[in-house]
Amino acid sequence: MTFADILMLISVICIWSLLLVNVVLIIAGYLYYVQVENEPDMELEGELPFVSIMVPAHNEGIVITKTVESLLALDYPHDRYEIIVINDNSTDDSSELLGQLQIRYSKRQLIIMNTDSVTGGKGKSNALNIGFAQSKGELIAIYDADNTPERKALHYLVAEIMNDEKLGAVIGKFRTRNRDASLLTRFINIETLSFQWMAQAGRWRLFKLCTIPGTNFIIRRHIIEKIGGWDVKAIAEDTEISFRIYMMGYRIKFQPKSVTWEQEPQTLRVWFKQRTRWAKGNIYVIVKNVKLLFDRSAKRVRFDIFYFISIYFLLLSSLITSDILLILNALGYVQTTIAGFSLSLWMLAIVLFIVGTFLTIMTEKGEMGFSNFLIIILMYLSYCQLWMVVAAYGMYTFVKDQIFKREVKWYKTERY
Repeated sequence: MTFADILMLISVICIWSLLLVNVVLIIAGYLYYVQVENEPDMELEGELPFVSIMVPAHNEGIVITKTVESLLALDYPHDRYEIIVINDNSTDDSSELLGQLQIRYSKRQLIIMNTDSVTGGKGKSNALNIGFAQSKGELIAIYDADNTPERKALHYLVAEIMNDEKLGAVIGKFRTRNRDASLLTRFINIETLSFQWMAQAGRWRLFKLCTIPGTNFIIRRHIIEKIGGWDVKAIAEDTEISFRIYMMGYRIKFQPKSVTWEQEPQTLRVWFKQRTRWAKGNIYVIVKNVKLLFDRSAKRVRFDIFYFISIYFLLLSSLITSDILLILNALGYVQTTIAGFSLSLWMLAIVLFIVGTFLTIMTEKGEMGFSNFLIIILMYLSYCQLWMVVAAYGMYTFVKDQIFKREVKWYKTERY
């Protein structure tokens, strides 16, 4: 067996192992969705907890009015929650628009915090820490500035966390509001449903683990106080804080009935900058927490550490290696006796990917159509291949920042 054969075999084993893990998560996630759908809604009884909803916003004038109005319309007693918008060093018309909202809704608990280049402008984590210092709720909810949560979104989150003292946080899901804007947003819509929310559901059902997303989640105040707030060095602050909650002995639960709708990037340029930031941020979290693999007290979270390491290191390197070997073999530069076998497994993996992805969208009304089946096929050939470029570039920029000790910058996603 040649060295190329050994590399190809290792790559194929890694790819298929991760593919089978994903299949198991899909099955478990689907069962969890069915379970939740058949459960009656939890009712909130007695004196309801006071909730502080925080919205970090930087140059969000295009979307901020709609977001605040949707938060003001939540199906939760108006005297039991406050909305804190951290207008973080914005240079657009956000300040004027928020001022108008404050006047219009003067009887509501709407707090506007305007920061400048000295106090703010340092990223989402810093903005959340500023807002948290002014909050008074025993529960803290976070929504991004482009969100329009459904009316009962907060209700579901509060009901879950108040029903189980072992829960440190509860997450809902976000859906793509502008899914029909472009082919790219169609891809993102399917990616969100299949690879984010179905995986979250599967991880909760099997391991009682979930990762906090950047929006539509609720967390206990005393947890944030104990861990000292959000890590200002983390540009994937949601993933980073999840591990610290795990290590406190709390669980993070996924409640799919809590839904918010958000904008997604409509151009490849904006998408690439956003996803590179995600990849770079998650790599920071992996490096920061990899030591937990050898910590006995962290045995409950080892799956998540392995999960992130596998996605950003093992899967990426295996895909790149196998692709390069197949191309070099076809061009005659290397000889591998298992190239044909590897190609057959690769084609089978593609079929499994397409069928599995299509089945995951069965949980959402209006998504399981023939057009989406075609979109998934096209998605594999284009969008999924771009993911490798994003992950590799995120790794490159992370390493470069570490070598040259550059300050991490948080780039805001462009709105439409």
